[in-house]
Amino acid sequence: MARTILYHVSDLHFGFEDRQALDWFAAEVERERPAGVVCTGDLTMRGTAKEFALAAEWLARLPVPVSIEPGNHDVPYYNMMLRRLARPYAHFHALKHQLGSEIALPEVAVVSLKTIARAQLRLNWSKGRVSQTDLDAALHGLSHHRDVPLKLVACHHPLIEADTHATASTRGGKHALAALARAGAGAVLSGHVHDPFDKVVEVEGHAIRIVGAGTLSQRLRSSRPSFNRLVLDGHGGFTVAAQTL
Repeated sequence: MARTILYHVSDLHFGFEDRQALDWFAAEVERERPAGVVCTGDLTMRGTAKEFALAAEWLARLPVPVSIEPGNHDVPYYNMMLRRLARPYAHFHALKHQLGSEIALPEVAVVSLKTIARAQLRLNWSKGRVSQTDLDAALHGLSHHRDVPLKLVACHHPLIEADTHATASTRGGKHALAALARAGAGAVLSGHVHDPFDKVVEVEGHAIRIVGAGTLSQRLRSSRPSFNRLVLDGHGGFTVAAQTL
């Protein structure tokens, strides 16, 4: 029986991308033809139309379905405050519509959870936030896939810290992770910290797996450019291996 393989990539940061890393990743997709690519945000560096156009051109060339999530860099930055407050997700939604592809497989469901906000009551708006509205939307999505063996939640920020050099400081993250675990999510895929991780954690008596992808940009932290290769067993389990350039 053929194994289902997914690639999990994050933090492309077009505008400050690493072209060698992007070419390497695209070549791996072309060679192996995974069932899909899950991209967990920060497609761009400053959320500009030009950067989204570069991201769209590159993503459209990948010969497999692609699922994308918004990251904190995918909204207009502070120097475009009016646009950030009025239409923060316009470029992202246009790109998502343009790609028009989602990962739809009998053995796995990928459900989105938004962890970014146009503004927050703290100085650092790059950190994560899960609103009750966004959590309810993810829980509703999970409820539509009760019979799917593996349910993955995709978001940008790690919902809890994963002992990486950078932090997410996601407000509402622990509560959200517990709710997702109760709803049957097998794992949460994220990015943001630019270093890969794979951990099983327990929250409020429920075990759930958190998996983070590295970056394909020049904004390196503790590791080289990388992406995650997920191999599904068809029964709700999977293995993860970080592929490093």
